[in-house]
Amino acid sequence: MDDARRPKINRRVTAMIIAFALVFLAAGGILGLISGKEIRETLKYQFNAEQIVIARNVAASIEEKLDNIKKEIFLIQKNILGQPFAPNRFTEPIQDSFYRIMESGVWKIEIRDLKKRRTYIYRPNTGMHEKAQLSLELDELPTQKVLSEQTIQVSQPRINSSAAGLLLAMPVSKDGFRRLLFHVNISWLLAPRLKEIHSGKTGYAWIIDEKGIFLFHPQTEFIGENAFSARKEKNTAISFAKINFIQKEKMLKGFEGVGEYVSGWHRGVTGEIKKLIAYCPVAVAENPSQKWSVAVVAPASEIEGAVNRNYLRLLLFEGIIITLVLAGAAAILFMEKRWSRSLEEKVDIRTQALQKSEEKYRSLVESAEDFIFTVDLEGKFQSMNSFTAGFFGGRPIDFIGHPLSDVFPPPVADGHLKLIRLVFNLGKSIRDEFKMTLGDHHIWIDVNFMPLKTDAGNVHMVLCIARDVTEKKDLENQLVHAEKLASMGTLAAGVAHEINNPLGVILGFCDLLIQKTTEGTQDFDDLKTIERQGFHCKKVVQNLLSFSRLETSGIQFADLNACLEDILNIVRHSLEMNQIELATDLVTGTPLVKGDPRQLQQVFLNIINNAVAAMKGGGHLTIRTQLSKDRRWARIEFIDSGAGIAPEHMSRIYEPFFTTKPEGEGTGLGLFVSYGIVTKYGGTIDCFSRHAAVVDGPDCSAGTTGATFTVRLPVTRRES
Repeated sequence: MDDARRPKINRRVTAMIIAFALVFLAAGGILGLISGKEIRETLKYQFNAEQIVIARNVAASIEEKLDNIKKEIFLIQKNILGQPFAPNRFTEPIQDSFYRIMESGVWKIEIRDLKKRRTYIYRPNTGMHEKAQLSLELDELPTQKVLSEQTIQVSQPRINSSAAGLLLAMPVSKDGFRRLLFHVNISWLLAPRLKEIHSGKTGYAWIIDEKGIFLFHPQTEFIGENAFSARKEKNTAISFAKINFIQKEKMLKGFEGVGEYVSGWHRGVTGEIKKLIAYCPVAVAENPSQKWSVAVVAPASEIEGAVNRNYLRLLLFEGIIITLVLAGAAAILFMEKRWSRSLEEKVDIRTQALQKSEEKYRSLVESAEDFIFTVDLEGKFQSMNSFTAGFFGGRPIDFIGHPLSDVFPPPVADGHLKLIRLVFNLGKSIRDEFKMTLGDHHIWIDVNFMPLKTDAGNVHMVLCIARDVTEKKDLENQLVHAEKLASMGTLAAGVAHEINNPLGVILGFCDLLIQKTTEGTQDFDDLKTIERQGFHCKKVVQNLLSFSRLETSGIQFADLNACLEDILNIVRHSLEMNQIELATDLVTGTPLVKGDPRQLQQVFLNIINNAVAAMKGGGHLTIRTQLSKDRRWARIEFIDSGAGIAPEHMSRIYEPFFTTKPEGEGTGLGLFVSYGIVTKYGGTIDCFSRHAAVVDGPDCSAGTTGATFTVRLPVTRRES
């Protein structure tokens, strides 16, 4: 009887085991589907996060190149405004601009005179070409009315069978009828930045303008075509509703984001292909606003492929388990665990790859020698690169959570906080420029406040990128000062010529009277006094003329160290008599510099004499020569420990007849003539002063005051 029942019990147990195994397998399958879906979505999100970083970097690179072009337009406009219009005069500065922005796609620069209907054309490495008629390109600009001098017009992209172009224009006359035009080849601008971009293994990037026209695409037949119709024409069997929605409602409206869509091809493979896309706006112009949109895309199969391979492995394992279900549910659990571990390893590998990519972009920020940090609405630091922290004497962690006022002076911090809150309200970038004082130095900082937005389009932080533009400011000041001195030199030369003629007549008649007067008489002594003073006036006139005289002889070359040693042999005794300690640091093996040796010695002697006059009662004079890293410039520094130059006198030290010496001790022509000699040979002369009133008030310690004159001269490759 028992033997008859045992098979039934065994069948019942077997059925329970099979049912349990099937339930367990079903539960495992459901969990696998859920976890696989979550993993797939996580990988998509992380992959698109990497793509959006690439898109942002591409957009920032393009915007930077366009900003460089606009800066060049402002620089050329500044050279043209306020001067008599002579097109040939602007050839050299325009060629310099070509040299700086050739990689930005600028291939032609024009000056249009709308009244005279003349066009002056400049191309790289060529002269100016004049045309009598105007083309119709100005009609493509946003407006034709007379604009402000600070307005840059940007046209819509112009696409023809040969190339895609962009036109940037700006008034260069008060009435607005004379225009400066920069012609940009869009393909030259975009191709170097997008052609080599790869997202994943086969992803690529493309750009459309605000009308939906392809400006760049790896498939060159798309360039110049409408993005909404080009895909449909290539494959009519596929619905492109998703990508058309993304383009119309997101990209063309200037939003940033990610998504996915179905395409009909990818890298030569045709058929329905699901793709992941990350897009970011490119700000081309502000008034009126013009934005392009850059997209980075890659097939979703690059992510789903890894997951699908694991699903095939899972099905194989489940088939084996089903055939061996009677062997027990333990095998199912073992395989499930093994499968889960395999997926975790895949996720870890992808996560590590994404972390490496993130670290690479972070290293770019950390290695940049710019001020880069983010702040919240209250002006508190949220992140900061090492360069910024090091500049303020700390580590990034020392400043996180601290307000701007902890590192910037109160007026600067308050002004920045107002701009930051304005960026939060408007959602647009704002640029500012401010001055900071570091010890006895002043530096100028150019800063750009940019909004960082969430996927919903809300600003949650502000990114600040700043750069030290002190050298640029100094160059601008030197340019203004050079223009002022050029005008004064021309005026002085005219006055000198007018004085020279009657002075010659006076000296001539004085010489005749001396010949007729008995030596030793009072009349003779008076005439000699007149003659002596007349020759003194003649020397002053010659110095004035030497500043503005155009040399007719060829460029001469001088040994810098030899010129300095000759002058030092002359003044060494005078320095000892005035209790001035001389120190020299002359670099050996310097190449020849452009300049007449005698005239350069005159420059050095004038600077040394001024230093001696500034060190009443003794002091220290250091003369140092250096060679620039590119070996194109020689630098001579004269550092004295005198009283320094008062701030109110700094802007006048190169003016003729300006002197702070007592009456009878100076003519005020030394630095004036020295400036003319140095600039004639293409060099520069600069002064940095540490005056007692600025260093530490009336009780400043000895050795903290003085002046440093720096002379820079171009060197030549001519053999010595």
